[in-house]
Amino acid sequence: MAVNETVKYGIIGVGMMGREHLINLHHLRTQGVVVVCIADPHLPSQQLALELAKSFDWPLKVFSGHQELLDSGLCDVVVVSSPNMTHYQILMDILNHPKPHHVLVEKPLCTTVADCRNVSHLQLLLSFKFHVVNAARKRPDMLVQVGLEYRYMPPVAKLIEIVKGGTLGQIKMVAIREHRFPFLVKVNNWNRFNSNTGGTLVEKCCHFFDLMRLFAGANPVCMMASGAMDVNHKDEIYDGKVPDIIDNAYVIVEFDNGARGMLDLCMFAEGSKNEQEISVVGHTGKGEAFVPESIVRFGSRMEGRDGVQTLKTENRLIKYEGLHHGSSYLEHLNFLSAIRVKGAKTPAADLNDGLISVAMGVAAQLSIEKGRFVNIEEVLDEHNC
Repeated sequence: MAVNETVKYGIIGVGMMGREHLINLHHLRTQGVVVVCIADPHLPSQQLALELAKSFDWPLKVFSGHQELLDSGLCDVVVVSSPNMTHYQILMDILNHPKPHHVLVEKPLCTTVADCRNVSHLQLLLSFKFHVVNAARKRPDMLVQVGLEYRYMPPVAKLIEIVKGGTLGQIKMVAIREHRFPFLVKVNNWNRFNSNTGGTLVEKCCHFFDLMRLFAGANPVCMMASGAMDVNHKDEIYDGKVPDIIDNAYVIVEFDNGARGMLDLCMFAEGSKNEQEISVVGHTGKGEAFVPESIVRFGSRMEGRDGVQTLKTENRLIKYEGLHHGSSYLEHLNFLSAIRVKGAKTPAADLNDGLISVAMGVAAQLSIEKGRFVNIEEVLDEHNC
């Protein structure tokens, strides 16, 4: 695709996150980006997206279903921001469609390991490992990026840079704390049930498992978790059913290079200065990142406390902070770059990243259910990987 050629986007699912993508893409309009169509069966979401697009002077073609959008041939790139449980079928339909579409799919890639691999397999066989992953392998003419955008948050990106630069030595421990507010209300309350989301540790925490892999520079071997639904949603009833999503957990991860990770999740901790706090410790130093303070601290064992440096981080490329501190904007900027130089650059967060982040979440959820360590291979083997 030529550098000056207009890239036409379609968005499947225009609830809260879909409209966030619409706003981010509008801030990329000077890069030759335009959103031309949307698909969503939910009329109120359609209307909100239309009103937003009208304020941008972007006329949109509206479809009630994703297949109609694909058949229209209007767009080059599709953003999938529909509810988690719909990702699998939508992705398979995109990857099997005669017209190639590049895809940015919101996390999690799918809600199960089996579905993730099917998608990946399809792309290679028309291009060879897993349902969505396997499907994608059949379509080498299409780029698929997974929306694991936390890696783009300025303090997180800076800490990744410090780790990769070797300042901290060989990484031994990664600890991530997310203390935040409860899950937001979504269309038809779909995010209140494990069957729709994959479970909290898939839906929410795939971001943090992805970051752990980046910091550790390794893949997970086994996981142990303890968690429950202790505070939130217990007085809610939908169609006669009480929500079953956990609202707090501790997760321990062992990696294949000997590093260890720990996740501390609490979703009834609104009284927190930072929502995310990350600590990465190597054999020669330690680094920390704080969001939303956007601060990074790092120091060495040799220099001790007096040598700790504190940096206020920012990325001047960000034109819109949005819901995720500018990371969604940078995610789109990166993916647009990969599209324009197709073949010379791969998506930053690919299908394998999406698959492993889901597998880690599934293993953690299973560990809570069974009350024991769960090997990642157990999860992969159980789902015919």
